[in-house]
Amino acid sequence: MMRRLAFPLMFLAAAAQADEAVSICFNYGCAVEEPAVFSEIRLTWAEEMLAVADAPEKERQLLSLVIGRLYAWAGQQTPVNLDRAGNFNDDGVRGAMDCIDHSTTTTRFLRLLERRGALRFHRVLEPAQRGLLIQHFSAQIEEIGPRLMHAETEHIRRFAVDSWYVDNGRAAPVIPIEFWREGKNPDV
Repeated sequence: MMRRLAFPLMFLAAAAQADEAVSICFNYGCAVEEPAVFSEIRLTWAEEMLAVADAPEKERQLLSLVIGRLYAWAGQQTPVNLDRAGNFNDDGVRGAMDCIDHSTTTTRFLRLLERRGALRFHRVLEPAQRGLLIQHFSAQIEEIGPRLMHAETEHIRRFAVDSWYVDNGRAAPVIPIEFWREGKNPDV
């Protein structure tokens, strides 16, 4: 009886470690979406990179690099390899991404990593928004753990993961959400 169950269990274990596709948004406002497939080897690399983190700060540093690498790999399969920082350095190019494309795609990358158990110190939140007339969006993460005391009030540490600021494949800035909401640009 055990031998009959062994094969299906091995098959299920192998299926859990399969390539994964992520829908990549581009051409502003997610006008176009195309899948990028990440091999198990590449996903394992991302997981191993993040596994080195021994503190939330280190995980954010490594997450910045991993998100950049995921974009570079997506750029090998979709036209987002032509995306440049901001909205004007690649104006009119197929594959250009605005902040909606970036916040959506980066959130999808983060959820993939979270689903695979690669994030130990953060959880993924819905994209953040700033501005009324001129709006800007970013992926967002929250530090897991005890709430930190700040200025006599409880404060949860949230961070924007804003790949819009950099060319495709570069490390995505991970900055405190308060800094990001004030419209201050990361030092990239």
